[in-house]
Amino acid sequence: MNKYWLILLLFFCAYKVQGQSLDLRLLEHINGPVSGADGTWRDVSKSVYVTGLLTPVTMLTVGLANHDKELEIKAVETGTAIFLAEGVTVGLKSITKRERPYLAYPNLITGKSNSTDYSFPSGHTSVAFATATSLSLAYPKWYVIAPSFLYAGSVGYSRMYLGVHYPSDVLAGALVGAGTSFLSWELQKLLNKKYHYH
Repeated sequence: MNKYWLILLLFFCAYKVQGQSLDLRLLEHINGPVSGADGTWRDVSKSVYVTGLLTPVTMLTVGLANHDKELEIKAVETGTAIFLAEGVTVGLKSITKRERPYLAYPNLITGKSNSTDYSFPSGHTSVAFATATSLSLAYPKWYVIAPSFLYAGSVGYSRMYLGVHYPSDVLAGALVGAGTSFLSWELQKLLNKKYHYH
């Protein structure tokens, strides 16, 4: 897990040294003017916290109903990863205090959503990638992995399209989400060995 935090730290340091010109140019290309697609991408963004809540709750409910201990454990792993992702994101936002791009560059970036808290990293993206990674670890089948990460990627794209996150925010959010999922997975494996779950 330490390597994920090291990657995130190096990425942020590189961003600070290089400035945000590349980040901003890429965001300008993705963001664009107001269009008819805005509502669709807002809906994609809004769906992430509902999806992040319903996924482990549904897994746990089905596991309890069917007396499926393994599914119950997977539900806890997924819920833990999402909770950790949100916690790490909130902590990093309070440390970095990066202004939203549409607020920092109102002449260049069109704000299509009213997010006003700090920007780095993207919380929506971290939750989406925590959910996708957890599901993919629990069910390593292409028909789970492909749609899970397609959805998570769409959430990340939506945050840039709406002008509320830089590409670096989204990349950092994806790393946080994936990292917390792997951490939750490894912790559960340790508990399985110690307490002989299953």
